[in-house]
Amino acid sequence: MKLLKLAPLAVALMVSGCAVGPDYLVPTTQLQSEYLNQHVNGVSPGEYQAKQQSAWWHQFNDPVLNQLVIDAQNQAIPLKVAAERIKMAQSYQAAIESFKVPTINVGAGFGNAQISENDPLLGGAITATNPLTGEALGLVDDNNSAFFAGASIAWQVDLFGQIDKQSQAAAIRKEQAVIMREGLVTLITSDVIHNYLQMRGAEERKQIALNTVADQQRTLDLVKLIVKSGYGSKLDEAQAKAMLAVTKSVIPQLEIAENVHKQRLAILLGETPKQAQYRFEQKMPLPNFKGVIPTGLPSDLLNRRPDIRMAEREMAAINQEQGAAIAAQYPKVFLTGSPGVLAKDFDDLFSSDSVAWLGSVGISWNVFDGGRGDAMVELQQARFDVSALRYQHSVIAAFGEVETLLQGYGQSQQYVELVIEAEAETTNAVNKAKSLYKAGLSDYLSILDAQRQQNMLRDRMVAAKLQTAHMTIGLHKALGGNWQVNSGV
Repeated sequence: MKLLKLAPLAVALMVSGCAVGPDYLVPTTQLQSEYLNQHVNGVSPGEYQAKQQSAWWHQFNDPVLNQLVIDAQNQAIPLKVAAERIKMAQSYQAAIESFKVPTINVGAGFGNAQISENDPLLGGAITATNPLTGEALGLVDDNNSAFFAGASIAWQVDLFGQIDKQSQAAAIRKEQAVIMREGLVTLITSDVIHNYLQMRGAEERKQIALNTVADQQRTLDLVKLIVKSGYGSKLDEAQAKAMLAVTKSVIPQLEIAENVHKQRLAILLGETPKQAQYRFEQKMPLPNFKGVIPTGLPSDLLNRRPDIRMAEREMAAINQEQGAAIAAQYPKVFLTGSPGVLAKDFDDLFSSDSVAWLGSVGISWNVFDGGRGDAMVELQQARFDVSALRYQHSVIAAFGEVETLLQGYGQSQQYVELVIEAEAETTNAVNKAKSLYKAGLSDYLSILDAQRQQNMLRDRMVAAKLQTAHMTIGLHKALGGNWQVNSGV
């Protein structure tokens, strides 16, 4: 078929053509060799272990927490939405790449045409007669019908790489969708861990308050007996009642906190409040994090943090889009063809005499557009400059966050140690105060003050553990990494 003669021309055009647009280089950043606060207690500046980081919450040694993370990553509605966005990005990339190959449409059918005898162009040919004999010549039939089958082929030769640049930009957008889901996994997982620990902390603080109420009630009963015997004062009894009332008032607030975190977990898990209530029926103590946190090298942060990777991919995508805008200013080469068969009778449709075809090659070049093409290139350049600044800001913010949390993590551990030491001393003080009071060697005020400090430190102990857990979650989050439990999800 003669249309095939156009193929060498297309190949020549593609070989001689060249892509235009700026080349993209991954940005380089001058980084320090180590973190300033990486030598705090509980942090290892050694090699970053991806497997250890991917399931770091196992160091809390809490099977309920481990199962919560798995369920959240499989059930969370935002993660399902993110997975669909990845599919959308993949479909968009496939749609853009389809422009690289010819578009072929095939069809077949039957057509009929009736020509008017009053047609100004063909009407005379239908009614024409021989001037000598007066017989109708019938130069053109007024009614024509035919069977047809064929194809329509169209192809824009990507001579200067416009379609290829758009395709590469679409591929990068798909990468961004994957990174976005990975970041969302980190965000939701950290929220699950945080709310679970806060819920367990509220439970433990409430239990401490209930135990304190029971202890203070026994003390109040003792004071009443002493007052009744005439050895105590009404002031001692009033102070004991006041202390008991203050402790009781804390319990409803802790119950509110417990329920709030429980409902947040239900939302993160995509479950109803009733399901969450059933899931957390069993009370468990607040788990403690055991182990070290590996920081790795500061340069590793560039490849682990989703926000930094997203910012870098944004630069790469805009660079490709800028190249496409530049290529759009160059000529476009089109190849079209319409091979087929056409016959009046169906029996003759596939004979060699029924072959018909139409082929063409053309060029299109927008030589004047009022500066629109240049404006689009400048727009993409401005977008690239903005994305480069955002990348720089993301890197600076990420390292600042890690340094802050490293320092906070070390100080929170020191705080826990001090609270433990203080709590032990207050326990001794309470026991001594009670012994002296029973012996009549001190007033009840010393007991109340010792119990107040003891209760405060018991509650502060839980708060200190929660603060350390919060710093642990934040530090792992700041260090980045893939937290996906099931890589196939």
